[in-house]
Amino acid sequence: MPGRGKHRRARMNPITRGVVAAGTGGAALTLPLLGAAHASAAEPQSASAAQVLPQAAQPAKSLTYTVTKGDTLYRIAVKHDVSGGWKQLYKDNRSVVGDDPKLIHPGLKLKVKGAEATAPEKEATRSSAPAEPAAEPAAKPAGGVAQATQASAKTYADNLDGWIREALDIMAQKGIPGTYDGIHRNIMRESSGNPLAINDWDSNAAKGTPSKGLLQVIDPTFAAYHVEGTPFDPYDPVANITAACNYAADRYGSIDNVNGPY
Repeated sequence: MPGRGKHRRARMNPITRGVVAAGTGGAALTLPLLGAAHASAAEPQSASAAQVLPQAAQPAKSLTYTVTKGDTLYRIAVKHDVSGGWKQLYKDNRSVVGDDPKLIHPGLKLKVKGAEATAPEKEATRSSAPAEPAAEPAAKPAGGVAQATQASAKTYADNLDGWIREALDIMAQKGIPGTYDGIHRNIMRESSGNPLAINDWDSNAAKGTPSKGLLQVIDPTFAAYHVEGTPFDPYDPVANITAACNYAADRYGSIDNVNGPY
């Protein structure tokens, strides 16, 4: 996103970001207790007397991946369900990748660790806290923006859908307008859903302030419109969305009114 009054069409240099957290625990194995009164096999006792043992965690998958043309750490992490996402993948391979996670070259050998699993189904979430029903939203204020009451512990999928939904909840609390469709439409135009996209060629980049993230925000704009409670990191998807929507609300009334470079 350019600064005020400047327009540009972002050209993305795909880099990486993505993260998928694996669910744990939950499955149990019930073993019968054996009596010693008879030489033959004893009848199992009632369910209330049975011992319940937790299912052991399966070891994480590990493999060596050879980078091919067009790969990013984000795509590799998503494809192989890397525990900890692209950041963990970068951490495990920093000696190979170097200091810039945005630059990986065909032929690099990366150590890839898949997610652990203890149950057949895994749910990707941004929070390890158990999900609880969200509280009813408060009545709309005079400005017409619903103020959502924050759930004590709400989880979001660590993907584009989850990032948008988490951003919308924060925006509702802060009175920042915007809809799912408006945010999604602009994200797909600006970054194709890559949270670490960066424009390294336009006039903003030439000035040392390239557009970054899902909604292509330059650092000065991000700093000016950063939403309290989100990470101060333009590559963080939720922080990027909320800051961009805050800027769009100030300049255009809402991100929903943005239908081109802004």
